[in-house]
Amino acid sequence: MLFRWDWLQPVLTAPIVPTLGPVHPKALTLDIFEDTLRVAATGGFLLYDKDRRWGAEKDEAVLRDDVVHQPDHTLIPTLNRRGRGTVKVFAYGHCGSVVDQAAKLAAKLAAVHDAVNGRVVRPLGPEADSPRGTRIQLMDFTACPCPDPGGPVRPVTDWPTTVQETFAPFATAMAADGLAFLHAQMQAGRCGPVLSAVVQGRIVGAIGPMEVRPDAIGCPQLLPQYFAVLPEARGQGLGRALWRAAMHWGQSQGAAYQLLQTEVGGPSDRLCQAEGLTSLGLSHTTRA
Repeated sequence: MLFRWDWLQPVLTAPIVPTLGPVHPKALTLDIFEDTLRVAATGGFLLYDKDRRWGAEKDEAVLRDDVVHQPDHTLIPTLNRRGRGTVKVFAYGHCGSVVDQAAKLAAKLAAVHDAVNGRVVRPLGPEADSPRGTRIQLMDFTACPCPDPGGPVRPVTDWPTTVQETFAPFATAMAADGLAFLHAQMQAGRCGPVLSAVVQGRIVGAIGPMEVRPDAIGCPQLLPQYFAVLPEARGQGLGRALWRAAMHWGQSQGAAYQLLQTEVGGPSDRLCQAEGLTSLGLSHTTRA
């Protein structure tokens, strides 16, 4: 199936691509949507898929035979086999009924594929006023310098061994934020450096891994990181120091930009807004 750009482009309120997530607006082309259909049959990764760093097979794929592509709306379903299975339907369109149509399709396909979860993902423009959802933020490294913030932030491997050993309990405590998974990748040597903040000889915050890779049009981007600070260590500026150190690292390594996803109204969201990042839109996910 081939998409028609004159149908799809007008309904792309936010730069979100099924199975790939947020992309730079300049990379939001017909080709990138066509690529997701092409790779769906292989079970593999696109060369520019940020998830390639985590495994050999892609968990999520577009259900290409079930795509609905019309002049005023497009519904793109995906299936993720992880856990008990999740069907997501990405609902692109301005008509009020597009979410209901997507929900019906998600419920139907979840039953067909024996998936427990059915979800509707609704991209919204940056002007949307939503109390919930995920905001897509753009950090443009070409727009301004990102100086080294200094302070108690270094790569984990640059700290003394006694300090490095405190990463394990920190990662366990922040498992809900993905730090236990990140720690496993670090131990296996499968990821780039991780920056950490230390207070009184122990790691209390981290951001990583730090990696720069080309996007769909060959532009170098700083890939998303896991980012967390222990609750008892918050309010001391450590989160801001970690984030600024990460931005300094990305700019110094030649990245042109980074895309971040933040929970609307959450600490990372407020930090990004305070740091002057550009909102590209929102993603709102609901149950089918």
